[in-house]
Amino acid sequence: MRQDSKANNIIRDIVILTDFIVLNILFCLWFQYDRQGAQLSHSVSVFRPLFVANIGMVVSQYFYSTVIHEHRSTADQVLRQITYLVLLQGATTLVASEVVAYLTGMASPAFSFTAYFTLMLYAGILVTRYAERWFVKRYRRTGGNIRRVVFVGADLSILPIYEFLVGDPSTGYRVSGYYADAPMQDCPQGLRHRGTLADLDVKLELRDGEHAADELYCCLPVTDTDRIRRIMRYCDNNVVHFYYIPAISRNFGHMLKPENVGGMTVFTNCDDPLMLPANRFIKRSFDIAVSLAVLLCLAPFMPFIALCIKLQSPGPVFFRQARTGMNGKQFYCYKFRSMHVNKDADRIQCTEHDPRKFAFGNFMRKANIDELPQFFNVLRGDMSIVGPRPHMLYHTEVYRPLIDKYMVRHFVKPGITGWAQVTGFRGETRELWQMEGRVKRDIWYIENWSVWLDIRIILRTAIQVFVHDKNAY
Repeated sequence: MRQDSKANNIIRDIVILTDFIVLNILFCLWFQYDRQGAQLSHSVSVFRPLFVANIGMVVSQYFYSTVIHEHRSTADQVLRQITYLVLLQGATTLVASEVVAYLTGMASPAFSFTAYFTLMLYAGILVTRYAERWFVKRYRRTGGNIRRVVFVGADLSILPIYEFLVGDPSTGYRVSGYYADAPMQDCPQGLRHRGTLADLDVKLELRDGEHAADELYCCLPVTDTDRIRRIMRYCDNNVVHFYYIPAISRNFGHMLKPENVGGMTVFTNCDDPLMLPANRFIKRSFDIAVSLAVLLCLAPFMPFIALCIKLQSPGPVFFRQARTGMNGKQFYCYKFRSMHVNKDADRIQCTEHDPRKFAFGNFMRKANIDELPQFFNVLRGDMSIVGPRPHMLYHTEVYRPLIDKYMVRHFVKPGITGWAQVTGFRGETRELWQMEGRVKRDIWYIENWSVWLDIRIILRTAIQVFVHDKNAY
């Protein structure tokens, strides 16, 4: 435990020091380059504004320091932390510069100088932070900065946590096994049965170092109060983080998630952050702002796209199709037409060498251009920019009885792009497992929604415009 904490502290301190180095180097370069923009004479020393910028970084590091040393930090958390860090640094620097200028009677850097430098600092720290995160992940893959984990209990509720901890070796978790009176059914090969609960009691009594861990996850029935308390006391006395997992999978067949209602914890089978009005408002505002910007930029190119479609295939420019939307309601989804008019459009998915496609339509599909009219759907409120892709009505009828929790993906608005599409489950679904994988990722997105996740998905989708997805046809 102490070695892991020490390594975490070293990683954190190195990253913070690197932030200050990046700040000072970029500030000196920008200050010398943009003195005119800063509205400062060449006789003014860089020292005073640089000192103020460092004070701003000290304040922002206090509130929004790095999280890459934490084993459970995600790319979204890293991005959010960087954004808050740089914005607070810029705001603090601006305010502090005005205060110092007022007290000393000397000129302060112009607002435009601070704004441009803040953008440059954001880019600099973004690059270095993800490079640092890459080195940390590589270090953990080789066995450094490890956190050891032990499970207690054989309830299936521990499996999602186990899969999360060991799914990515770069997070630095190593699971030594679990203690339970009987082996777990359908247990993953890497999760070893270490012994019975009686064996665990003996080890706790003897303080046996063999099972020593940094984190212990206990999944015993609440009726086993004495044993749970004994485990908690051991963890408290030996600097082991204790976590309790409600043992409810055995009774209900799937995971239930905690939710606060009137100060009480209840459990639900669906965790949807977009049920909160504030989150719905944020997502809707984002959808409207981005859709208006995209459609304004798209307007000059629409006549050219329409002309190309008309020249290569007779028929309408736009393709309109009924799809399944939020809460199972039907709506009409719009696209640029990429195939010749045909009677099978509402039943048969597009295939890689589909003869129904024409040349420009094939290009549009690979570059996601055919999806652009769906921003009109977003403005109408039928869709969101990011969400589960809307399926044809025929597919909803086919897959609803075949795939468990298929309709859960309709608790939110469908999207132009989604988590499934940027993680390898885009395009034709020839086999059932492909649709099962898509549904699983759609549900994961619903349960883990955040603004930062939406931005991440949008960026990955934008990359596919230039680096074509092999499944995009």
